[in-house]
Amino acid sequence: MQVLTNRRQMEDRGVYSILETLDLESGQRTALREFDDTIEAPNWTKDGKYLIYNRAGRIYRYELSTGAVNPIYSGAVTGCNNDHVLSPDGVSIAVSSGTWEDGQSRIYTLPLAGGEPTLITPMAPSYLHGWSPDGRTLAYCGERNGQYDIYTIPVWGGRETRLTSSSGLDDGPEYSPDGRHIWFNSTRSGLMQLWRMEADGSDPVQMSFDESNNWFGHVSPDGEKIVFISYKKGDVEIDKHPPNKNVQLRLMSSRGGDFKVIAELFGGQGTINVNSWSPDSRRIAFVSYRLKK
Repeated sequence: MQVLTNRRQMEDRGVYSILETLDLESGQRTALREFDDTIEAPNWTKDGKYLIYNRAGRIYRYELSTGAVNPIYSGAVTGCNNDHVLSPDGVSIAVSSGTWEDGQSRIYTLPLAGGEPTLITPMAPSYLHGWSPDGRTLAYCGERNGQYDIYTIPVWGGRETRLTSSSGLDDGPEYSPDGRHIWFNSTRSGLMQLWRMEADGSDPVQMSFDESNNWFGHVSPDGEKIVFISYKKGDVEIDKHPPNKNVQLRLMSSRGGDFKVIAELFGGQGTINVNSWSPDSRRIAFVSYRLKK
């Protein structure tokens, strides 16, 4: 979920952004490029050649082999936030974007090569997080009547289906590679923790248990691992994932159990809101930040 969607909130928040990758086997962090404003939420393309991120309401492509940066044309959709997901076939991208009229986030699809967007969710706000492996369904967090829950909708649009109805915040839905499960994060047990449910919303099971607030469980392409971001208890409200905090990136098995810390950094909002695994499940991409003096 990204609640910053209007013009003022898209402005630079006084940080430098560092686009990074992390090799999980060696533990090596590689800084690819530093930006003098805010970029967020890299996706790794299916061919392994590019990282896709948002910057000032637009979507950009970073070429890993050359460092070249190019915008992706998205027509009148120029309020893109950090909730964007690539299609399973790597041909399309779905984005969440606010509008200048009401500032509310809605979901659109467009060609990854650039093109005119198609509105998928007239209902707002809607914050995209998942695309089913069969390419037919989008999963997202939606606020309806003051309550944030997880919804799905056909990729061509239509009627949305509500999957959760807890009294707290349910957010960050993402499909497992086999399409059987949806991972999400929820405050239903107190702190923000990772959960997993069947793709139809049934049988929710808590998957992380500790005294941190854990957000955005991203499943590796091989289905074996989960990477997520954690805020220290008491450092944030349980239903918020703000920027400019000391956070940890953590790794655990998709079967649950213990986790290990794989990186500590200054970040939070924008660091790893969307799935950023490399296609070979060996690396992740993320954004860290540095305050301007």
